[in-house]
Amino acid sequence: MATHPTWKDLDQQVTVAPQIRVEDIADIAAAGYRVVMCNRPDGEDAGQPDWAEVAEACRHNGITPQYVPQSDRDPTDYAVTRYSAVMRETEGKVFAYCRTGTRCEILWNAAKARQAADA
Repeated sequence: MATHPTWKDLDQQVTVAPQIRVEDIADIAAAGYRVVMCNRPDGEDAGQPDWAEVAEACRHNGITPQYVPQSDRDPTDYAVTRYSAVMRETEGKVFAYCRTGTRCEILWNAAKARQAADA
């Protein structure tokens, strides 16, 4: 499953990671991910890659980019709804990232809890 030491598989579909670089997209594509989802707002830290650059690299490598920013560790209804939709609508693996990977995991847990409640 995860092919990099900072990547964490949450289940068969979703892997989370800390901030990626544009140069990482080719490796993410080679690992078989169909979607890259950013859970980090643009401009959160100096030196952080701009989402537009990451999204362009995704499209160039055949990956669907999804921007679902979450500014802190308290999941918003919007972010949980979008995260859940990305998981539901993606046939294949989803690679989600933020500054450390923690927000991605929190959103994944919230999305899973919502799916269970709706079942």
